[in-house]
Amino acid sequence: MDVLLVSLGSTSGLRAADDELAGALARAGADVRVARARPPREGLRTLAVIDLAWARAARHAALEAGPADAVIYSSTTAAFFAPWPGAVRFDALAAVNRPGRHGIWQRPHEARVLRRARLLLPWAPSSLEGAPAGAAEKAIVVPVPVAPSGRIDGPRDIAAITYAAAPEKKGLDRVIAAFCAVRRDDEELLVAGADEAVLPPLPDGVRSVGRLPRDEYRAVLRRARVFVTAPRREDYGIAQLEALADGCRLVTTPAPGPYAALPIARDAGYVADTDADLPRVLRAALDDDSPRTAAALAPFAPTAVDRVVAEQVLPRLG
Repeated sequence: MDVLLVSLGSTSGLRAADDELAGALARAGADVRVARARPPREGLRTLAVIDLAWARAARHAALEAGPADAVIYSSTTAAFFAPWPGAVRFDALAAVNRPGRHGIWQRPHEARVLRRARLLLPWAPSSLEGAPAGAAEKAIVVPVPVAPSGRIDGPRDIAAITYAAAPEKKGLDRVIAAFCAVRRDDEELLVAGADEAVLPPLPDGVRSVGRLPRDEYRAVLRRARVFVTAPRREDYGIAQLEALADGCRLVTTPAPGPYAALPIARDAGYVADTDADLPRVLRAALDDDSPRTAAALAPFAPTAVDRVVAEQVLPRLG
């Protein structure tokens, strides 16, 4: 089967997820082509305009690639101006992450896209929040596969790390306040994923490592005891899943959105239900010296995701 994957790829996480899906389809026997949208010009000011530009770019990429036996549009934005019918893959819907004027045209158009789609491929069951009635009946959950990047039983000489590509959204202010409230003199919090220009002044014990290459970032995770975050919204949370896979304790607060790792953190006892409780939960995780395991990530294992793609997705695409 010739499968065209139309990749919006507006973030590094989306691009990596699309590459993983393309790989799983190829391993299942499909001939996969990936059409990548070109980023629109910089300086666009509102989410409504930015989404419009990305949707047009995805359509152009699809038309350049040409039709296929089956088409998967990766994100509802990529499917907004779809030239051909197909499946739609998404982590979160505009119905919930584009409130008010930010989604004035996206929300109603998205509902039409989801109703006419032949197949829906949400990243998580909770990704269907806000979908039209009946959407779940034509949905197959396909997680983003996550695996350890190396041995997770090595030394843990970094106290904590957080990922703050969007500092406000990721709750960096809450994370820093909690860490500073409980840190010991020899402990340090690393802030990854953000340029220093967008960060506030960092207090003693908190250090930015910027945007690390992927292999270097995962190597740092394997040295960290705790991954801590306090997001104001979490669309999926691939950074948290990677941290768990590399043996970090995940400390977090609840957040609206699909947030696939939240139930895992809650089962481990490291969810602070209030900001006031975050320092206590963080200190408990920093002091936890029990063996590290990635067993809770079994549904996200590459072999498990490959099985879903081969046994459920590919037959439905045909």
